[in-house]
Parts: sequence; structure tokens; C-alpha cells
Amino acid sequence: MAKYSHSIDPLIELALTEDIGIGDVTTESTVSSSQQALGTIIAQTAGVIAGLPIAQRVFEKIDSSLGFQGLVADGAHVGEMSTIATVKGSAKSILTGERTVLNFLQRLSGTATLTAQFVAATAQYDVKIIDTRKTTAGWRAIQKYAVRAGGGHNHRFGLYDGVLIKDNHIIAAGSISQAIEKVKSTVPHTMKIEIEVETLDQVEEALHAGADILLLDNMSVNLMKQAVKKIAARAVVEASGGITLDQVEAVAATGVDLISVGALMHSSIPLDISLDLMVG
Repeated sequence: MAKYSHSIDPLIELALTEDIGIGDVTTESTVSSSQQALGTIIAQTAGVIAGLPIAQRVFEKIDSSLGFQGLVADGAHVGEMSTIATVKGSAKSILTGERTVLNFLQRLSGTATLTAQFVAATAQYDVKIIDTRKTTAGWRAIQKYAVRAGGGHNHRFGLYDGVLIKDNHIIAAGSISQAIEKVKSTVPHTMKIEIEVETLDQVEEALHAGADILLLDNMSVNLMKQAVKKIAARAVVEASGGITLDQVEAVAATGVDLISVGALMHSSIPLDISLDLMVG
């Protein structure tokens, strides 16, 4: 996570600012400054953990004297009621950071868990489960990190680091061929060109125009099979378009190379994680 600190630290600071504001009035009123405590972070349900380094960083920003210890690594599959981390020190500091820590851990672990389910469902096929840009504003780096923790892979990070010609680009450019030609005249030769296709005729046009990656958008499984056969390894093939956990194995069986799943980012259910405090 260290290489993402430039995007994580401001996000943590924003989260703490909106939660604490001018001060934690409840904790300030009920807990002595000298009170020491042990906080135990527990996964109430089974899943894949992601975000422990962020949890540690949250506590560091609140109180650098707190002692945080992760008991599993990000990417670990844990059973229900598993202790995943502890934090020792000022009870006031632990309580002030509790909600922010759990928000990060629950949501990121939910993404990692759902990703792992998609990966497991397609394990017998030579295919990668990848994410999308359908992320929460400001959370892209850490949501994509959570996908990797769950065994998935990342698509492009933003609009600037990969070419993906979608249907509206094609409309604006005039045709698939014209869109690809315009991109080739603009981007470096080292950047691959991906284009969205919906029919077998579009597949053929995209291949003839020199696309490197074809995104089969909202195709039926049968049409995907035909498209993969037509492409015949002349380009990398990505399947996309509302693919669910129930459907993903059938999609993988068509022979595609990549399956992009927006649900990893926008529809994963947060993992149930709690923090239990013991004072002493």
C-alpha cells in the first residue's frame, strides 16, 4: 500500500475530518485521558480481508503512540469470528478512530471477498477476473487494491493510462475503423488499443483495423463463443456487461481471456467486522 500513500493519506484525513469534526464529544465526555485499552478487531463473518495497512494508518494519524498489530495478511481467507488485528493504547484514541477504521476494512474486505468468489468460480479456466472504473470517488486506488487482495486483476486505472474505445466514441468518430485509425495517429505505439464490439461484423471490422483487445459488450454466451472462434487469438478478448456470479463460469467457458465485473466495485456487500474494547 505504500506506493499509494499519496492518495490514501488525503482520503484518510477527509474521512477523519468529516467524522470527528471539532471533536469526539461522546468519548471526550465519558473516557478518561489516562484510560488504556486493548481493541480487538474481529471478522464476524467469513471472507477475505483487505485494508489492514489502512486501518493501521488511520490509528497512526489519530495517535502515533497506539500499537497496531495485524494478525493476518491482506488477502487472507478467514472464518467467522476470526480476530484479524489488535490495537493497544489510549482508549479515547481507539474509540475516536473505530468507525473510520471499520468503514475502510468492511468495504474493502467486501470487495476482496466478492472478487475471490468470482475467481473461485472460474478457477478451472485460463481467464482473469478484472475490475472497472465504476469506483467510489476518491476510493479508486484502494478499491483496486482490494480486487488484487481477492485474487483479481486491474483494468486501466483512469482515462489517461489506457485506450478503450466505447460505443459513444465510435459514434462520434464515425465508425470502428475511423476511431481506431484516429487513435493510432495520436497515442504512442507502446499503448494497446481496446475497442468495444457488440456484433460479429464489428468484431471483424475491429480486427481488420488493428485493434489489440476486443471487449465483447453485453453479448450472449452463444455469441461470445462465436466471437472467440472468429477472433482466433488475433486479439485479446474481454467479456463485459453485467456479468453475475451465477453467469461467470459459463462466460469463462467461452474462451475469453478477461472478464470485467463492475459489481466488484459498486455492488459488493461490506464484510461484517467489529472492534471490541477491553479496558485495563
